Amino acid sequence: MTKKRRTIALLMDYMRGEFQSSVRIGVERAAEAHDVHLIFAVGEILAGDASSEAVQNSIYRLVAAEAVDGVVVASGTLCNYLGVEELRRFCRSFAPVPLCSIGLALEGVPSIVVDNGLGIEMTAGHLIDDHGRRRIAYIGGPPSNGEARIRAEAYRRALDARAVPYDERLVAFGEFTIDTGRSAMREILDRGIGFDAVVAANDNMALGAIELLRAQGIGVPKDILVCGFDDVGAARYTNPSLTTVRQPIKRLGAIAVETVLRMLDGEDVPELNLQQIELTRRESCGCASRPVVVRPLTVAPPPLVAPPSLVAPPLGAPSLGGRRDELERALEQAVGIPAAAFGGWPAELLSALEEELEGREGRFVQALERLLDMAALEGVFLDLFQGVITLLRAQLRRPPEDPAAAATNEALERLWHAGRVLIGSASVRADGRQRLHVEVTSINLSWSARWFSTCLSLPLLKRMLASQMPRLHFTHAAISLYEDAQRTTLKPLFLMEDGREVEPPAEIFPVQKLAPPGFLDARERRSTVVMPLMLGNTEHFGVVALDSGANEMVYDALRLQLASAVKTVALHREMVRQVELRERLEQERGREESLVAARIQTTLVPEGPEQLQNIEGLEISAAMTPATEVGGDYYDVIPTPGGGWLGIGDVAGHGLAAGLVMLMIQSMVSALTSSNPGASPSAHIAALNRAIYKNVRGRLKRDEHATLLLLRYERSGRVTFAGAHDDILVCSARTRRCVGIPSTGVWLGVFPAIDAMTRDSELILEDGDVLVLYSDGVTEARNVHQEQFGLERLCAAIEAAQSAPVEVIRDRILSEVEGWCSSADDDITVVVARYRAPR
Repeated sequence: MTKKRRTIALLMDYMRGEFQSSVRIGVERAAEAHDVHLIFAVGEILAGDASSEAVQNSIYRLVAAEAVDGVVVASGTLCNYLGVEELRRFCRSFAPVPLCSIGLALEGVPSIVVDNGLGIEMTAGHLIDDHGRRRIAYIGGPPSNGEARIRAEAYRRALDARAVPYDERLVAFGEFTIDTGRSAMREILDRGIGFDAVVAANDNMALGAIELLRAQGIGVPKDILVCGFDDVGAARYTNPSLTTVRQPIKRLGAIAVETVLRMLDGEDVPELNLQQIELTRRESCGCASRPVVVRPLTVAPPPLVAPPSLVAPPLGAPSLGGRRDELERALEQAVGIPAAAFGGWPAELLSALEEELEGREGRFVQALERLLDMAALEGVFLDLFQGVITLLRAQLRRPPEDPAAAATNEALERLWHAGRVLIGSASVRADGRQRLHVEVTSINLSWSARWFSTCLSLPLLKRMLASQMPRLHFTHAAISLYEDAQRTTLKPLFLMEDGREVEPPAEIFPVQKLAPPGFLDARERRSTVVMPLMLGNTEHFGVVALDSGANEMVYDALRLQLASAVKTVALHREMVRQVELRERLEQERGREESLVAARIQTTLVPEGPEQLQNIEGLEISAAMTPATEVGGDYYDVIPTPGGGWLGIGDVAGHGLAAGLVMLMIQSMVSALTSSNPGASPSAHIAALNRAIYKNVRGRLKRDEHATLLLLRYERSGRVTFAGAHDDILVCSARTRRCVGIPSTGVWLGVFPAIDAMTRDSELILEDGDVLVLYSDGVTEARNVHQEQFGLERLCAAIEAAQSAPVEVIRDRILSEVEGWCSSADDDITVVVARYRAPR
């Protein structure tokens, strides 16, 4: 019988942070090496408020023995708002599952940590001892964070040990982010107290402090020296590069996995596993990044004959002698990448260099190219390897007094030049690939957001998932929704294996399983990201499980998209239910309300051709025909100096309520455009939505919503528009063909705010072009065979009468729709405008 593969869960607050990403990589490598399944349970930072914690971090509470054998907690990322005791209680809640903490030492919990206090003492001591600084500001992490407290205490110890007075006015606190680093630095500057150096409790806050200092005209390191902590990737290639304390983050993750596995095997593990750190000196403290100095290498005696070479170094080039170990350590320190990261890369590179020096042409460049390829796959900043060339060049250059020095040095210079060119081109290619990958991922996310936002039913959402998930580079996915109000069981909605949708099992399963049976414990080893499907602090929909192979930026964005889609489906389902209920009631009072609604609707439309022709440069004709059960169609024509506004919309539903919403829209559009005729249409749409949502949802306690498209016309022919409605049709005077221009907004009254989802678009009218706006009562009119009139027939009618007066075009449209559908089920609205360019 095959032994069941173990499963380890990593609990973390975010996928994309530098620290989180490094921990994740270390944990995943260890999981691969030990052939165990891995689950990334991604929630939020733990909050002190129990109710808030339950909302934001439900995924942590679901991790249990039903799905996992062991747990690794990235404690340093979760505890900004918790004390050590609260975090210890959180970790113990997973008992009896073996657990290990990363980043913070917890009593009674095996913990993999670095000496946080020593790291801060090293940076503060370096600034005082080596640079003579005495007024050192400190930017600490959240006071409730255990790591942050240790580092803050170490800052005071470093000052006390050197008889430097502690000044609390030079201390401020952030939350380990770039933004809060900027804020803390601004807080210190605003106090007006002089200082000459800054120590930050992590790199992100140090980088934020540098940004603010430079924005204030304060040079780093010219005026102020700055040090950080962590050595994240950005620290190495920012300008200036950041002096920081390097901690082996990936190694911490790997050791944590090994610790949990040892616990599962019944072994005793130490409660505290302390890993070494080191101070990395770079430009921000004035030291810059310098190659490590080692003793000069031995130089072989020159040969009797030293034939020149155009590529390989000539015979008699310096040998590495017995100094390999020392030089390997120097290379590792110069680049900042552990030798074990790529299979002992310093040794492999030096072996290739020795072969090159012995005359085997091309060996060094080949080895360097392989190293760069491996480093690029790991996301390493490749320009760091320029330090390798700098170090080797300094060590192998022969003294000028050597008779063969000139020829040897010239040949070596050609080799170093080839290495620098290779590193530079590899760096450019890697950066280009990364940029392209991010751009393609962003485009795919944009498309997925668009498609998911149109899903009004779960079957349609499943079809969209089947088409979009492979585009986002997912091969395995399981999306499950809560089956009961208490959120104790889940029912599979969508399942994908090996890039193809498969039919999910019909049965429900306990929520602690996280995914349908068999998904997390598949035959092949897997790493899976598990996240809650939720919106805000109250709306929980289910759990999503995705394979870990996609770009890190995708996960949180996709989670929100899916949660929004499920919410939309629920809203639509409830909307349909409410409409059905309302229709039963409205049948009793339908005739009276329809009469009132029809009067409201027809009274508010522009009156007479003279009002329609008040917009300079536009010949306009329009008509609105209410249906038997009056809906909420709306259109308006509002002249303004130098142009005007056109509006068209449709309130969902029929009767008096729809008429009232339409009345609100008409009055607010008129007020907004009259008071600010030059405003952005998207701004008016967003303002209308807020008012409609408040009035309809809050005051009327109803759920009506509406399409609305606002167009701001300028005499030059430019039309700026925003909102959501049927396509704008423009029939070109040159081609006599219609072009449909879609709107990209969202319905009014569905969400409290739609500012982020609403944007302006533009079209340009040419002389003689015909612009047509219409309601869905035109295109969705059905004949006796239930066939819709459709957009194609509408375009044909417009094209057939393109050169005729706008009244003729309007009447032709109405005539063909009436001929197609003898009794309209919905209001029919048509607005036809021909543009006349200035003469």
